[in-house]
Amino acid sequence: MREKPLHIGVFGLFGAGNSGNDGSLEAVLDHLRDARPDAVLDAMCGGPETVATRYGIPATRLNWYRGEYRTASRASAIAAKALGKLVDVFRTAAWVRRHDAVIVPGTGVLETTLPLRPWGFPYSLFLLCLTGRLFGTRVALVSVGAGAIGNRPTRALTRWSTRLAAYRSYRDPQSREAMRTMGVDTARDEVYADLVFALPAPSANEPAGAPGPVCVGVMDFHGSNDERAYAEEIHRRYLDGTTRFVRTLAEEGRAVRLLTGDELDRPVAAAIADAVGSPLVTVAEAASLADLMKETACADSVVATRYHNLVCALKVGTPTLALSYSAKSDALMAEMGMSAYCHPAREADADRLLEQFRELERRSAEVRRALVERNLVVARRVEQQFTALAAALFPEAGHTHALREAP
Repeated sequence: MREKPLHIGVFGLFGAGNSGNDGSLEAVLDHLRDARPDAVLDAMCGGPETVATRYGIPATRLNWYRGEYRTASRASAIAAKALGKLVDVFRTAAWVRRHDAVIVPGTGVLETTLPLRPWGFPYSLFLLCLTGRLFGTRVALVSVGAGAIGNRPTRALTRWSTRLAAYRSYRDPQSREAMRTMGVDTARDEVYADLVFALPAPSANEPAGAPGPVCVGVMDFHGSNDERAYAEEIHRRYLDGTTRFVRTLAEEGRAVRLLTGDELDRPVAAAIADAVGSPLVTVAEAASLADLMKETACADSVVATRYHNLVCALKVGTPTLALSYSAKSDALMAEMGMSAYCHPAREADADRLLEQFRELERRSAEVRRALVERNLVVARRVEQQFTALAAALFPEAGHTHALREAP
């Protein structure tokens, strides 16, 4: 036995174009660098080049097969993808074995609110948790999101991943309840808040006398994993309703900034801007959650679909209306005292959306005051999460850790 620095890994779909995932990673890295400055940090993730450049840590590709998230139609591609599943067993095991702990920071890793195949990320997460248990590496699922899963293979992989993890916490009560109903013992699992609330943020601008800009966060939304048969119909309703809403705002002389949260959303924003055809409608080039927070802080109000677009707007204290596509959005809005301002993304009704929007703007001053108070509460809960995580993973005092010698 001898003293060595802690080796801590972070695991997830980071660097792959989703700003919410990257924001969760950033929050955990900021905490670790402050609390464990001696620790050696690295990542296994979807976009290792981006993560290494942006966050300054070594990063390993999540999947051996580079076409993992493309549909395989040719026999050669199917064979390569199948081979990749086998190779990933050994790659994941070798990576996990080098660490004292691996953290899966936030995001909806235990849900299927968007289309998801069982042999994609659910399989990767299962390999992580299984090899962590086999090699004595503590795997922590930290403030993660979960939901009911209809697909049986995905449900089984998710259930076993959660059971094998050494530490679990959730970002909202229904996530914990979802795992309990799937057969996971959640008696000692705590609920905290989304990790993105730990990130620094600008304060929202006070509205001027004249009506100011509105941010509208859009999404490449096609329904959940269990709604694949109706995906195009769901997308058409969502796109039509959102476009009508934006067009009405522009006709009333309001400047509209279209926001995205994933690279997949950019064509949707472009389609809406083209359909409205007004110089008042522009698409923001927001590449990170910090950029999104700056955009939402400058707005009079926000209407958004993606979960972390909502988080950004609420965190800076801007009155926000959710085009809600899952229970996690409803839970977030309830937590922030904004339940009255949820509208179903699957049934996007421009007229009803406008009614809710106008009511939100009438109560703008009251809402802003309430969000300041709620943000203080949520920020404390994230700090409590980090304290609990440190106690669970690194109970020893000091900044060094006794590692077993490699054989």
